[in-house]
Amino acid sequence: MPRENQRLNTNILRAAALQANTRRQFLRRAPLSLGGLWLASRVSLAIAGGYERSRDPARPMAALAPPEKASAKHVIFLHMAGAPSQLELFDYKPELAKLDGKPCPQEFLQGRRFAFIRGTPNLLGPQFAFAQHGQSGAWVSDRLPEFAKHVDKVAFLHTMQSDQFNHAPAQLLVHTGNANLGYPSLGSWVTYGLGSDAENLPGFVVLCSGGKNPDAGKAAWGNGFLPGVYQGVQCRSDGDPVLFLEDPPGIDRNLRRRMLDALAQINRQTYAEIGDPETVTRIAQYELAFQMQVAANEAFDISRETAETHARYGVAVGQESFANNCLLARRLVERGVRFVQLFDWGWDAHGASSSEALNAGFKDKCQQTDRPIAALLDDLAQSGLLNETLVIWGGEFGRTPMRENRGGAEMALIGRDHHAEAFTMWCAGGGIQGGVQYGETDPLGYGPITQPVLMRDFHHTILHLLGFDAERLSVPYRGLDQRLIGVNESRVIHEIIG
Repeated sequence: MPRENQRLNTNILRAAALQANTRRQFLRRAPLSLGGLWLASRVSLAIAGGYERSRDPARPMAALAPPEKASAKHVIFLHMAGAPSQLELFDYKPELAKLDGKPCPQEFLQGRRFAFIRGTPNLLGPQFAFAQHGQSGAWVSDRLPEFAKHVDKVAFLHTMQSDQFNHAPAQLLVHTGNANLGYPSLGSWVTYGLGSDAENLPGFVVLCSGGKNPDAGKAAWGNGFLPGVYQGVQCRSDGDPVLFLEDPPGIDRNLRRRMLDALAQINRQTYAEIGDPETVTRIAQYELAFQMQVAANEAFDISRETAETHARYGVAVGQESFANNCLLARRLVERGVRFVQLFDWGWDAHGASSSEALNAGFKDKCQQTDRPIAALLDDLAQSGLLNETLVIWGGEFGRTPMRENRGGAEMALIGRDHHAEAFTMWCAGGGIQGGVQYGETDPLGYGPITQPVLMRDFHHTILHLLGFDAERLSVPYRGLDQRLIGVNESRVIHEIIG
């Protein structure tokens, strides 16, 4: 009996000890806690396969020197959400004009998938006049007269390709390198690798216009499996740049400072006990919000610009617009922001409604964006910032050389269906060689006949300009060194680099 009582008492004591051992205590005491395993995996793999990027946990967005030679320090990405027609803007096809209204050859239809085209559609010639511009002789349609003055600063990639023909996954592919949810965006990778020179502003800012966010939603600027501090911060181009930035009534700045200091102390204790990097992210984000109360209102106040500047961009102070966002992008880069992402919704020119027709809504979108893009390039060039700022323009895919015939019938308005085989993007500044025409499509503009460019090649080139070997910029996740360019082969497009 005494021996059985002893065993019973031991079991009771062991059960009581387990109940008293909380999850927090377990994580703190275990020799190889989950937090320790997480950190160990990142350190070992960072050294083994990628760059070893050490940073102060209290300042996760502090600027870091690029590990390789860099020609760009900042990025402004102008995404025309909905996919503009390259055949009405930059990829001039006189042969397609001659065949306007003719049935599309079956070789372009057999075994192909389209979003809305059915049966045999008719070919659709360019809807606007084209002319050559600059010393490079680049073809640009009459829809972009102001941008056409800058073609010698620009490298056009006419043979971009996607493997997605629906908006959301195609936008994710452009911005995260993967058509699936859960992967870091390009801006997140860049700020993870380089931090930001802007102490009192987010390193990665997102601005939307056109009355709607892109189809991919916030995942297009998400941090994926990177720490949350590298997620894009969506700001507004009218009113307060970030909601709830101002102190509530009865709370002054000194009281807010004391509150944040106390909260930061609690979070630092939590981080010391558990080691969760998101705790450090929380500290940094609270501190950034405090600093932004002064810096953001000044940076986003475009009323401080001259009337002449307002006129060149076509801004409307106090209203959301692409023009306002272009001016804000310039102001943010001037203040050291690393990555500025502009989304302008409304480019899905199917012809299903007036706003989606090439002969109506498309013309409006061109008019809304032409002047501000030209003014942005002008200002960056005159200040010298274009030398270190990579400006990117494009959509998620292109448009078909055929007229859309939704349901197999010709539509009253003119439009084109989604097209992933070939589309145009352009780059300027940040080490790009101006006046370059890269790649050529067939006479109908259906697909490349030279130099096709996959999205991972495009991403590889961007990271190269920013001072990274894209194969080494990686983070261990789910047993793999994850990279923006994925696991397949990719290349730098040296022909567009100056």
